[in-house]
Amino acid sequence: MNGAALWTSDDPPAQGLGLMRLTDEGRGDEDRDPSVLVHAAVQSGVTLLDTAEMYGNEELVGRAVAAHRDQVTLCSKFGVYWGSSGHHDDWSVRADPATVRSSCDGSLRRLDVETIDLYYLHHRSEETPIEETVAAMADLRQSGKIRAIGLSNVTVDDIRRAHAVHPIQAVQQEYSLAQREVESMMPVLAELGITLVAHSPLGHGALHRESDSPLERVLAELALGYGVTSGQLALAWVHSRGRRSDQAVVPLPGTTRVIHLLANVASAHLDIEVSDLERLDAASV
Repeated sequence: MNGAALWTSDDPPAQGLGLMRLTDEGRGDEDRDPSVLVHAAVQSGVTLLDTAEMYGNEELVGRAVAAHRDQVTLCSKFGVYWGSSGHHDDWSVRADPATVRSSCDGSLRRLDVETIDLYYLHHRSEETPIEETVAAMADLRQSGKIRAIGLSNVTVDDIRRAHAVHPIQAVQQEYSLAQREVESMMPVLAELGITLVAHSPLGHGALHRESDSPLERVLAELALGYGVTSGQLALAWVHSRGRRSDQAVVPLPGTTRVIHLLANVASAHLDIEVSDLERLDAASV
């Protein structure tokens, strides 16, 4: 059974849910149970759910999503593999066609689905030309194992070369008030009709923690005026970037708690005054 309909660049999802840290530890807790979290997301209109082979939780995600499979757009990624040391910087990339095929089969088995709606290359490879990787991904789409192709942690040149082989649905890159490098890529994404899925829109948590940086001071001051948290205002800023440009932007905040999910959903409806957006823009450069 297929999931929710994939979008066009003119009508992207409002927001997604990153499931990188989803574990079984919260099972039975109404705020942290994986199935309760997914149910709350779907009920709130958040149906773009994102995991990866690297996260090691695809089986758990598959169980949590099962009851809502026809309502969600299920995303996973391949290509990044941990080394044996266990260190956070011990990882490598494999993106050759054989790995594309075997990784997809493994993810399908662990997720217990017939099709992955959006399948990403998790990180660009220095060894395998991206044309070979995307051609193998296109074969997966032709065979019905995936519905759309995505890229993550890539360059503009990678995107153009990949898109020449097969249309790319989405590019997932980090984007927040604390990390704006992807903005240089956005004109090309808009030109090609590719959605930007913005992971870590809260700066890996930094933008909802108290600090004395100029950006945090402006965030805290403005958030107080809007009656929201600094994190909610930071997320609303990412939403605003899509509305203020020709580029489709889908924020992908990650959480394992229903209370945080609902706070993130509320951010999508926060209308920030132009003068306040300008203050945030200036404080973040």
